[in-house]
Parts: sequence; structure tokens; C-alpha cells
Amino acid sequence: MIKPIADLILTPEQSRYSLVIAIAKRARQISEEAEKKREILDEKPVEIAVQEYIHHKIRMVEKINPNDDDLT
Repeated sequence: MIKPIADLILTPEQSRYSLVIAIAKRARQISEEAEKKREILDEKPVEIAVQEYIHHKIRMVEKINPNDDDLT
């Protein structure tokens, strides 16, 4: 994923790492679904996943670790 694009779709409290993981997981799901249905995708699964995220068809849920403040 290109850094400027990530900067445009992330809110300040969201992690770039979490976005990459969420997009990768969704892209894998898209690829596996297409393979099961024996479909040929016109776009790359990552591009489809990014578009779904941008259009709020999917969302990422970040787990907040309450012990993060304890790290020094």
C-alpha cells in the first residue's frame, strides 16, 4: 500500500499497521471466494479490499491494549 494513500484514508487514531493487516485479510478472503466460485477477478484483491474500506463496506476494529501506557 502506498503511504500517501494510507494517510488519506486513516484517521489520526488509527494505526497504519492495523490498516495493512485488515486489507491483507480481506484481500485473502476475496481471493479465496473467487477461487471457490472459479471466478476471474478483473481487479487485484488488494485493490478491491481498499475500495471496500474507502466506501465503508468493511471496517477495521483495533483492539486497545490497556497495558500500552506501562511500556517505557
